[in-house]
Amino acid sequence: MDRPLNDIWGIILAAGSGTRLAEASGGVRKQYLEYKGAPLFWHSARTFSRVAGVKGLVFVFPPDDAKAMEKEVRHFFKVEDLGVEWRVCAGGERRQDSVRNGLGALPRACGGVLVHDSARPFVSAGMISRLIDALNEGARGVIPAVEVTDTIKRVDGDTVAETLDRAVLRGVQTPQAFETALLLEAHERAEAEGWEVTDDASMVERLAEVRAIEGERGNVKITTPEDLARLEEERVTVPCVGWGYDVHRFGGENDRPLVLGGVPIPGKQTIVAHSDGDVLLHALTDAVLGTFGGGDIGTHFPDTDEQFSGANSGVFLKEVLAMAGEAGVRVVHADLTVIAQVPRLAPHAAQIAANVRRLLGLDPHQVNFKATTEEKLGFTGEKKGIKAVAAVTALREL
Repeated sequence: MDRPLNDIWGIILAAGSGTRLAEASGGVRKQYLEYKGAPLFWHSARTFSRVAGVKGLVFVFPPDDAKAMEKEVRHFFKVEDLGVEWRVCAGGERRQDSVRNGLGALPRACGGVLVHDSARPFVSAGMISRLIDALNEGARGVIPAVEVTDTIKRVDGDTVAETLDRAVLRGVQTPQAFETALLLEAHERAEAEGWEVTDDASMVERLAEVRAIEGERGNVKITTPEDLARLEEERVTVPCVGWGYDVHRFGGENDRPLVLGGVPIPGKQTIVAHSDGDVLLHALTDAVLGTFGGGDIGTHFPDTDEQFSGANSGVFLKEVLAMAGEAGVRVVHADLTVIAQVPRLAPHAAQIAANVRRLLGLDPHQVNFKATTEEKLGFTGEKKGIKAVAAVTALREL
């Protein structure tokens, strides 16, 4: 019977010591190893956040790291807000102690919980969704499991005691999903009665039925030095495109002189603007931001901030290009158009293109500049203002 659970949270276990990997990883605990520019625990957090049923996450770190890692997680959320609630707590001596501490950090209203090892960074959002679906359909505990392909033998010392029937054997993965109250009860019993277990299902099995769903072969755990090769996959370069648009109205003799692409344009036209009003560089800056999802120019350089009064727009572009570099993005082409009835821009086109190339650090064939009119239509045709559009092509390493 369907009974949707309220406030499902994930517990991401990142409290292990990683002793088996310590030498191979240079002493870095495996949960902090980087994969595609982010630590393993953050990859799991990203995946959980993509599942509609997940309301929040509890990160469990080693006790001596918890305080520092709370600041680190706060920084991660500031840079990349995952859109879920989050908390940090300290782990314990054993895995089950860390899970129990994570359960203690959950809000009272949490009806369902998924416990996941951060050393499994390749888990899919689809599998998490299937686990939640099984809970909502009435299962009290659900685990992902994969068929065993090797022949399994029970060995006593160095002697084979028996060959097990692999048809009934499964390899168990995380995340494992449970009713929160049931998992809490299981941990309380384990603590009171001295149970030693390697996963949460081992506890819950003593109290209630646990359902198995199909796991994923790709949901591997980074455990041994050989597994580190999985984190060294070839980086893939993908193209990305950003588009920018900006407009300014013409002003009077006390407003800003007209500047396009960092080039002063002589004549009587002036610009109403907070910064220098370079409509072309503003459109270009927005387009660069678009290549890596960086927001818009107004977010980074608001016209309500006095420090940007009269500011050189080339500085805005330079700072945004630095942000693009940090995001692994390299601009390779820009196509720019200014739309204005006046002034006539053909005499300045070569200089504007050359200056934009200089600002972007590109060759002549990588920057195209055009100027056009709107045949006396609209506000530009009526000589009330000027506008620009920019299309930027970039390459990003993933």
